[in-house]
Amino acid sequence: MKFRLGWTTAFAGIFAATIGLCEVRAQERLEIFDAHLHYNQEPAPFYSLDQVREVFRRNGIGGIIATSRPNKGTHELMDAKWPELKVVPFIRPYRVRNDMQTWFNDPAIFELIKSEHARGYYRGIGEFHIYGKAAESDWVKKMVDFAVERNLYLHAHCDEEALLILFRHNPKARIIWAHTGFSVPSARIAELLDQHKDTLWGELSYRNGITGADGKLSTEWRSLFDRYSDRFLLGSDTWINERWFGYDTIFKEYRGWLAQLPAEQARRIANGNALRLFAARTPN
Repeated sequence: MKFRLGWTTAFAGIFAATIGLCEVRAQERLEIFDAHLHYNQEPAPFYSLDQVREVFRRNGIGGIIATSRPNKGTHELMDAKWPELKVVPFIRPYRVRNDMQTWFNDPAIFELIKSEHARGYYRGIGEFHIYGKAAESDWVKKMVDFAVERNLYLHAHCDEEALLILFRHNPKARIIWAHTGFSVPSARIAELLDQHKDTLWGELSYRNGITGADGKLSTEWRSLFDRYSDRFLLGSDTWINERWFGYDTIFKEYRGWLAQLPAEQARRIANGNALRLFAARTPN
């Protein structure tokens, strides 16, 4: 009897381990949507389009939010029309890097947004940088209202104060919060997601606290993903050349903690949420 029980227990353990391994492997094969990509052109792109395509291919990237400084890089990604990649273009309100410091008080940037939007394929505005009371600018309010009126998303790199001001400008604004506030406590993130149920999503590049040094998901973030797996997006944030160099590592790390989640949660965060948000009026 003990012999039979031992074999039964061993078989159950092997079966459970096999199921777990299969789930991990399935999650490793997940297609990923990169919801924070820059193909900057100032003065020239770091990688050619062919090199960028290969980076996406080997990392299992099936879609991107495409932005660039200036917007020429986004035009090129759209014009490439790669059948394996869904390109969702956002208007970057920058012509050169220095615009990051002044765009929110510059009427020429609002004209840039309008002229780019006339191309007819944009789905959002950003990533733009704004902090604190600088978000109270009249030109920022004009941009927020412009986005709401035209069903555009806003991709905001901002602190909590600026985030709340953006929503005060227009409660109907739909905001993808770049880096999910970097280090805003998880409890506060949960409160903000509850307060803005249909209008706020968190993008996770550079986000602190998701895992420990051992790569294991933290208790706080596992809890957030349990409750809000439909509210998060992944991104590379290729704002400098080093991020292109490290692209493989960035997504290896994402896959490492996605594999620790239930398969359905992992699928939503990897690509399901982005595909749902951008399903209508597909640009290419």
